[in-house]
Amino acid sequence: MPINPEISHVDQIQAAIASNGAAKSALIASWRRSSTLYRLDPTGTRAPERVTDSELRKVRQDIEPLIRIAQPSLERLHLAVGGVGCCVLLADRNGIPVERRGAAVDDKTFCSWGLWPGTRWSEESVGTNGIGTCLVEQRATTIHRDQHFLTRNTLLSCTAAPIHDAAGQLIAVLDISSCRADQTEGYVNLLAMAVVDAAARIETDYFRAAFACQRILVVPAVDKGGRALIAVDADDLVVGATRAARQALGLSEACLRKSLPAADLLGAADRGNESLASAERGVLQRALARADGNVSAAAGSLGMSRATFYRKLHRLDMPRVH
Repeated sequence: MPINPEISHVDQIQAAIASNGAAKSALIASWRRSSTLYRLDPTGTRAPERVTDSELRKVRQDIEPLIRIAQPSLERLHLAVGGVGCCVLLADRNGIPVERRGAAVDDKTFCSWGLWPGTRWSEESVGTNGIGTCLVEQRATTIHRDQHFLTRNTLLSCTAAPIHDAAGQLIAVLDISSCRADQTEGYVNLLAMAVVDAAARIETDYFRAAFACQRILVVPAVDKGGRALIAVDADDLVVGATRAARQALGLSEACLRKSLPAADLLGAADRGNESLASAERGVLQRALARADGNVSAAAGSLGMSRATFYRKLHRLDMPRVH
């Protein structure tokens, strides 16, 4: 939604809230929540609320595995944007940053703005903002300068993306924030692309770690950017799926609690023609491949004699290997 520079920030918010624009604009809907649901005053000057050190330790403990897995992505993102007046924040599902990356020269400034671990950035606490509104909308969100609800935050530009856990539930938000006045809309769009890519990388790394002992398959979904993954056990049954995979395949949690063959889910098998013979053929072929075509070794790996192995090859009309 374009901001009219000739109208004060407060007047613009009040006019937007009074209109019927909330049905069409996510920004106006957030402003309306901030005013009517959370009872916030856009002119409020109260300093950002911080949790205690012990509360912050508890918040960090709750998502410690994610924090650990996110470290490389946080470092890469900071290397890309830290030198141009931006800081990187990883916040939990309640909008409390638990990790931060930024240039030391900017630390004092960002700390004064509350862009620091332990500060509450939920919509309920500070109104429309990158982290809090991303949590409510559950999608990538950019809140640029005057789009913030509180007047005191209108020098900030924030872009955030959600991170989901292995069960597809929102667990954290990754955010890039800046208080530079010379940020163009084009540059903000580049930051948005960077934070979305980094959040997707953290999400997939977290999923792979959760199913480290399973095979991970990529679901062909054009608009999911490689984030549509399923975890498959030794029996080729699906035991997990990322949020992107659940969306692409129409999977519910109830579906995943059932024994769901990966081939059926991905459309790679004709359910009506599946047979024990085809399954046995696959077992023999894999044994031969692992043994580099050595029949004796392949037979031994399956706990059968060479003669039995040859009989099975003949019965299944498979090429004889010497």
